[in-house]
Amino acid sequence: MGEAINGPGGYFGWNLDALDECVTGQFGAHPPFRLVWHDSAIAADRLVVGHDRRKPAPAIPLSYLLDMLSEHHIEVDLR
Repeated sequence: MGEAINGPGGYFGWNLDALDECVTGQFGAHPPFRLVWHDSAIAADRLVVGHDRRKPAPAIPLSYLLDMLSEHHIEVDLR
């Protein structure tokens, strides 16, 4: 996602706060813009309500990320 928002080698951080900074223009691209999400079926399969298998914390579902991007006027094209 970092490369999609900030170009090759792009950075988007390690958590939702960092991603929020990247998609609101605080660091990185300035909305509005269009994000093409390739292989979105893989993300949809793995980003589900439940738990992250690497740590005991709730996973962030894809729907939450899509809502967050939409709120920041980012059009997402799921492919």
